[in-house]
Amino acid sequence: MKILTGNSNRPLAEAISAKLALPLVKANIRRFSDNEIFVEILENVRGEDVFVIQSTSFPANDHLMELLITIDALRRSSARRITAVIPYFGYARQDRKTGSRTPISAKLVANLITNAGANRVLTLDLHAGQIQGFFDIPLDNLYAGPVFSKDIQETLANRSLTVVSPDTGGVVRARAIAKRIDADLAIIDKRREAAGISEVMNVIGDVKNRDCILIDDIVDSAGTLCNASVALMDHGAKSVCAYVTHGVLSGGAVARVAASPIEKMVITDSIQPTEAVRVSPNVRPLSIASLMAEAMKRIADETSVSSLFD
Repeated sequence: MKILTGNSNRPLAEAISAKLALPLVKANIRRFSDNEIFVEILENVRGEDVFVIQSTSFPANDHLMELLITIDALRRSSARRITAVIPYFGYARQDRKTGSRTPISAKLVANLITNAGANRVLTLDLHAGQIQGFFDIPLDNLYAGPVFSKDIQETLANRSLTVVSPDTGGVVRARAIAKRIDADLAIIDKRREAAGISEVMNVIGDVKNRDCILIDDIVDSAGTLCNASVALMDHGAKSVCAYVTHGVLSGGAVARVAASPIEKMVITDSIQPTEAVRVSPNVRPLSIASLMAEAMKRIADETSVSSLFD
């Protein structure tokens, strides 16, 4: 088993490497003067089981091309099996046609990864479960729920907790965490008027005098979460915090969270935290290195990955 990383999230790759007590494979990933990407593997990988760690986060296209070219380099170096470890799978929000002449980009990216030579994929909290079916190779979709549940139990003990889904699409995710921590469940009924703009319409469930925990998979502009937090406070919630798997946090999202009623927002390090996140008083990264490392070890050993979540 060998581990290789691109440039998207080296700190996470190094943490996974430390958990597995395996050094990262030496590789030269650089750009030509016109920004073409060049990858050279500097160690022998013939016949090896190689895991390539690369989130397709900002800049998404550069990191995606890095991943594809690295997979191709490994395939041409006679690696026995190549697993693309993609903690954050970009383009996942384009999982269906939203208009008459629009793409299904998640399927296109799945085809690119497969055709580049990946034998399997390991990812975390896919935005839409059906994306698993876009791949014609095995895909393991991990869940941040157990990591979040443990942190909630350690930091929010002895509170009257209600887990809240910020929209109807995230109910399954929120319900799973509510079940783990034995908390009530509430749902925000949201109507989106335009891309990137959300309007909270109603709160389904009793949140009065409750400490509410918003659960989501992606926070980008943070508009949805901030609107949801305002609605919860308007309905009598005692406090609001948020647990989100992928902290995209584009534009002024961190400042927007700081100005909202959200007491704290916990994100994983599936995307390398920006400087704004590092200095923010109410945004805290939570490591998924142990979860990813254990899943990679089980894949290499050909043992059950799903039992991680039993």
